[in-house]
Amino acid sequence: QLQLVESGGGLVQPGGSLRLSCAASGSTVEYYITGWFRQAPGKEREGVASITKNGISIKYADSVRGRFTISRDDAQNTVYLQMTNLKSEDTAVYYCAASSVFVSPPLRPNLYNYWGQGTQVTVSS
Repeated sequence: QLQLVESGGGLVQPGGSLRLSCAASGSTVEYYITGWFRQAPGKEREGVASITKNGISIKYADSVRGRFTISRDDAQNTVYLQMTNLKSEDTAVYYCAASSVFVSPPLRPNLYNYWGQGTQVTVSS
């Protein structure tokens, strides 16, 4: 059974950077499509970025494209989300998720069946 644990969240000023980590255990993350999602207070959970099993196809939400980068280290069994030029509207709980089967569209949260507990990111001066 795949288990996911996020870390790296915190408080950062606008324009700053953070790197989130999603450590996988119980299985090998490269066998899964993985993604990052976020949920702000009072809003629905939304997809941020995803990466396919072979690491070739990467998708980003329009709101983060050019600022966020998803990557995967198979040796560390970990997925990362590098976030730069952070804005106040990026404030949310960020979740890592995985699916063992093909999902389309890749940023739809209800298509993923493994989830971490989330990590809080707050962008504020």
